Amino acid sequence: MNRTFTIRQLTKEFDVTARTLRFYEDEGLIAPERRGQTRIYGSRDRARIILILRGRRVGFSLAEIREILDLYDTHHDGGVTQTLHARRKFEEQLHKLERQKVDIEDSLVELKRAIGAIDDAIAHGKLGPTTLHQVAAE
Repeated sequence: MNRTFTIRQLTKEFDVTARTLRFYEDEGLIAPERRGQTRIYGSRDRARIILILRGRRVGFSLAEIREILDLYDTHHDGGVTQTLHARRKFEEQLHKLERQKVDIEDSLVELKRAIGAIDDAIAHGKLGPTTLHQVAAE
C-alpha cells in the first residue's frame, strides 16, 4: 500500500512551509490528491519534494528541477534517461559553483586586504577623508 502524508507531516519533516508545498504544487512539481480541501501526498510526492529541496540547495532553478523530474514521466526506460540527464546537469552545476567559489575566494582576499589597510591607517593616525579612496586605489 502506498503510504500517504499530510501537508503538516511534510512541512515538519522537511522544515518548509505549507506555502512552499502549495507553490510546488502550483508549479506542477508535485501533485497531491485532494479529499475535499485536504491535500494527501503520496510517496511519489515525497520523493519529488526531496529532489526539489536537494536541487534548490545546490543552486538549481525550479525550471531545471522540473526538466529533470519531467524526464521520469516522459521516458519509460526505468529512469535511465532521467539519470543521465541529471548527471549532465549536476556536472554543469558543479563547474558553475566551482567558478563562483573562486570568485568568492578572490572577494574575501580583497575585503581582508581593504580591512587591513583601513586598520593600518587607523593605527598610524592616518584616517581621513581620502582613506577609502587610497584603499581602493591600492
